[in-house]
Amino acid sequence: MPVIDQRRRRLGTAAGTVLLTLTVAGCSGLGRTAVGPVTYTTERNAVIMVNSPSVKGCHRLAPAGAKEVTNGTLIDIILYRTPDCTGPGTTYVATTVSDVTGARNLPWRSFTTVH
Repeated sequence: MPVIDQRRRRLGTAAGTVLLTLTVAGCSGLGRTAVGPVTYTTERNAVIMVNSPSVKGCHRLAPAGAKEVTNGTLIDIILYRTPDCTGPGTTYVATTVSDVTGARNLPWRSFTTVH
């Protein structure tokens, strides 16, 4: 009997490993998010919160842009002065840090995540 129990145990362990591998592989295709909010203030002092944005792609801010951005997510972000996340004048904002534009600077109009 002990030989049969060991075979069953090995078979159960192998089956569990296969199921765990398939589960992890299946979940990796899901859209990952930056857990937490990106909060920003517009030129008209409206406060807008984007909760758990996707880690992929460019995220546009309000059309007028943002003068202050707080990164409350678990990953860093990069702010852009253009609505399509291109061009010079970017600002790197680490996790749980805020950044404010200077009086003569253009507002931020988009952001990407660093992952």
